Amino acid sequence: MSFEYTVTYKAENNYEHAVDKAAWQFLIVPETNDTQKLIEVDFENSLNAKFEYSTNGLGFQTIRVSPLQSFQNINFKGSFKLTKESLNPFEHIPVFNIAENYKEIKSLDFKADFEPYLRKTPYTLLPKEVENIFKFDASESIFENLQQLNHWVYLYINFKTGVTNVDTKLEEVLKNKEGVCQDFAHLFCALARANGIPARYVSGYLHQGIGYFGDSQMHAWAECFIPEAGWIGFDPTNNLLVNDNHIKVAHGKDYNDCSPLKGVVYAIGKNETVHSVEVQSQQ
Repeated sequence: MSFEYTVTYKAENNYEHAVDKAAWQFLIVPETNDTQKLIEVDFENSLNAKFEYSTNGLGFQTIRVSPLQSFQNINFKGSFKLTKESLNPFEHIPVFNIAENYKEIKSLDFKADFEPYLRKTPYTLLPKEVENIFKFDASESIFENLQQLNHWVYLYINFKTGVTNVDTKLEEVLKNKEGVCQDFAHLFCALARANGIPARYVSGYLHQGIGYFGDSQMHAWAECFIPEAGWIGFDPTNNLLVNDNHIKVAHGKDYNDCSPLKGVVYAIGKNETVHSVEVQSQQ
């Protein structure tokens, strides 16, 4: 069985004074992978400025826009159609050789192969006093430990919008125990890496029709590499494994690699940007 999704992404930018020069890069196009296939892409802006598609350093499609005229307001709209295969993540979980798996993740070859996703970053840096706040139980498989970590992060942070922003670091999240999906994903990645497991920050869209937590923008979750199983997706915001309601756009070490919108705007005065996302499903 497969599902067809339509995703609509909008960004509205308003500036106090006229802008003479600007450049943006959008990372909002769903990728094609083993479980999802991008069918159609439509992108437009209110200035009819020319844009181009390109590929970033991690291999994900971006859209670049650089208006040639002065402006004070500009709106963007991206529409994407894709199909997703029905996915039961537990169907692909093998019976693990627990001792061999822990031996493998401690090997130098493994650490070298996955170094980027074992690395501490500004967003996944744990304060020293809480580095051991979640320790794996070596008598259980890595997958079982990650499931427990998923549940632990879900309980530790209270999902609440407006209390953190894209610059919030883990020290503040751990102190206040409140945040959004970005904070859940960063904490999950940090604690998985602290236990020797490669973890990727993932940005994408979430079909929220069945009551999942998310927000009006893009969703975030994590992927971990488990010996014998490969990369498995975990959504600590909703305490579940990634399934056919998750539409992946990109992955990286943290939010900085996956920011949906980066730009340089030469302007003075105040500005405001409002994002919105709508995901519709047709089976």
